[in-house]
Amino acid sequence: MSAKTIERLDGIGPLAERYQVFLLDQFGVLHDGQAPYPGAVEALSALKRAGKTVVLISNSGKRASPNEDRLLKLGFAAGSWDHFVSSGEVAWRSFNDMAASGKLRPGTKCLLISRDNDRTAIEGLPFVLTEAGEDAELVLISASEGDRHNLDHYRRLLAPAAARKVPCFCTNPDRIMLTAVGPRFGAGEIADLYESLGGSVTRIGKPYPAIFDAALALAGEPDRASVVCVGDSVEHDISGGNGAGVATALVLGGILADTPDLAAIFDEQQAWPDYTTESFSLR
Repeated sequence: MSAKTIERLDGIGPLAERYQVFLLDQFGVLHDGQAPYPGAVEALSALKRAGKTVVLISNSGKRASPNEDRLLKLGFAAGSWDHFVSSGEVAWRSFNDMAASGKLRPGTKCLLISRDNDRTAIEGLPFVLTEAGEDAELVLISASEGDRHNLDHYRRLLAPAAARKVPCFCTNPDRIMLTAVGPRFGAGEIADLYESLGGSVTRIGKPYPAIFDAALALAGEPDRASVVCVGDSVEHDISGGNGAGVATALVLGGILADTPDLAAIFDEQQAWPDYTTESFSLR
């Protein structure tokens, strides 16, 4: 794909006229982690009222259910989306299948990198948690506490595991996360660090195909010409949507707010949206 004409929209109204299936990012599109963006609650409900299929697709290391609970607490209406696909859910199901088939040994020692001591990413899986990189047999990076720790904290934790080539899975490939104190490094940056220390990482989430395949399967395998992917990350949402063969819309209010040269980012990522809009709102 090469550079193309990008249509600038005032809100998502025109997308609702043109597309039937919406693959929607959450952070940076619907909310900032603390509160919904202006107009987002209404816009999401309006899509459902118009009979659209809405699949929320998120690079969250948490499973689907805690993500959906948070949306309800933030004020989004129950029933205003059809399905929720998180990278954490895709990973959990993959690990569960591996355990059932015997590929994952019961009692495998897992070093879990998460937020607020959250264990939901591995609940029900045959892992034993360890807090030491020295005896980990698997590393799972589901979230970052980049607003509380610096990268040296993670370097000390992960270096012993990386040196032993312990397999690592990252279920949130985002390199930047929005926090109450501004943008900080995300779990994807910790995964990059693990690789720089000599380890190898399997990344699950956008822009990789598995999460788009899962979302489109839940949507009933629609004609891809009827699908639009809406997100705020060129690297994850737009590149992933390009790869999945669906239309893409870039929301400029999230991590790209105040970016002076969008064209340079498109060229660097070799990914171009069909549309841009200032916000996920009706106007």
